[in-house]
Amino acid sequence: MNPVFALMRRKETVDCTVEINNTFEALGAHLRFDNGVVVHPGDEVQVHGAPVQIPYGSSQNFRRKATITRAGALERAWIRATGDLDMMELCEFSFTERALS
Repeated sequence: MNPVFALMRRKETVDCTVEINNTFEALGAHLRFDNGVVVHPGDEVQVHGAPVQIPYGSSQNFRRKATITRAGALERAWIRATGDLDMMELCEFSFTERALS
């Protein structure tokens, strides 16, 4: 993080629910803020509490606190302007002369 951007950040602590699925149909974790808080580009979220593991075949919800570090206006504008370039780093393209069978 750029030190200039760090000066313009503010933090807020909110309640949240972590929903974890470890089943054949779904594998994932979702974070829902209890008071409808919205996270914007450039914001960072840190969920507090002990790490959890759930057995295969189950789904569980956990109540936690989360700290949202809000990006300043300049950082948010920078993220919006350069975000597409960062996303392209995740893409892998391959061109061949023949069709794969």
